[in-house]
Amino acid sequence: MGGQQPILIAGGGIGGLAAALGLARKGIASIVLEKAATLGEIGAGIQLGPNAFHAFDTLGVGDTARAMAVYIDQLRLMDAMAGGEITHIDLGEGFRRRFGNPYAVIHRGDLHGVFLRACREDPLIELRTASEVVDFDQDGGSVTARLATGGTATGAALIGADGLWSNIRRRVVGDGAPRVSGHTSYRSVIPTERMPDDLRWNAATLWAGPKCHIVHYPLQGWKLFNLVVTYHNDAPAPVAGQPVAFEEVMQGFEHIHPRAQGIIRHGSDWKKWVLCDRDPVERWVDGRVALLGDAAHPMLQYFAQGACMAMEDAVCLAHMLEAHPGRIEAALEAYRARRLLRTARVQLMSRAIGEHIYHPAGVHALLRNAVMSARSSAEWYEVVAWLYGGTGLDPAG
Repeated sequence: MGGQQPILIAGGGIGGLAAALGLARKGIASIVLEKAATLGEIGAGIQLGPNAFHAFDTLGVGDTARAMAVYIDQLRLMDAMAGGEITHIDLGEGFRRRFGNPYAVIHRGDLHGVFLRACREDPLIELRTASEVVDFDQDGGSVTARLATGGTATGAALIGADGLWSNIRRRVVGDGAPRVSGHTSYRSVIPTERMPDDLRWNAATLWAGPKCHIVHYPLQGWKLFNLVVTYHNDAPAPVAGQPVAFEEVMQGFEHIHPRAQGIIRHGSDWKKWVLCDRDPVERWVDGRVALLGDAAHPMLQYFAQGACMAMEDAVCLAHMLEAHPGRIEAALEAYRARRLLRTARVQLMSRAIGEHIYHPAGVHALLRNAVMSARSSAEWYEVVAWLYGGTGLDPAG
């Protein structure tokens, strides 16, 4: 790509940094434009399916990411009303043989740090903070990003990796504010010694209850447990990272089994997020401008695939730019075409999982238990093969 202007990337989160690394692996320079004064990530744990590890390896951070992760033994689904197990998926040797990679969990800040260090070490990547992209102009040969500071940056293309409230999406898609789900998640990170002994499982555990669920798993070499609890409270507007009192958290869980309630009582310093997503759309690309990650396909957290999909996007984008040398608009369109159906499937199935697996009550919940408990781990592998066997280059979901 000698002599070409760099690619501009709006957003220095996991998706934006992954995109920069993917481009650098193909010899393509980039400038990452991050609105915050410092590069970092908020939040706590995220889950990494085998498809995430494929992306790590392709992006050149496989060894580092593997060293930071906690490898869990099971995905475990519990009944928050009865207090017992519904089903589990074994993540041991059989799973790794089937998908070629493990399943793990990691602190979001640690994962962002893996990408950030790799970007800082690469001479093809320039990182600029306090540089929010608010608009852009393009002339068929280049794109000029307009910054909140009044400055500009010009490149061969612009990738909008600027998240749920993307300024780039506002221009490319123009579909208004995100869809508010009415579900609110509360997050806490607790020292492992405060986790009840009989629940210190090396598993990503989900307790499913009527209009609520609880997730917990170990982090950072078992020093911490990530705790996320979610319930339907018809929240009318988006909220991100707002501190809340324990009493508010417990309001959505007064009806569940004491064993499940007890997990919540061990949390502290709770913060809340009102969950939002958007409907899938076909229009991700406008000439030399394309969307990536949550800017393109924001999804509810219920499939634990938001960061994974952004990393897959980065892999695909880099491959398509390499495959269409000097033809950026064709490369961006090829990227969109390959990513559209897979990401739409995850968006829509994330909503469906919330309704039909995590939050049902009564006979609906009994039916869920009967159907899900009847499957073996090997049968579950086939159910999730379309997702965990993906590489980011699949033309369909």
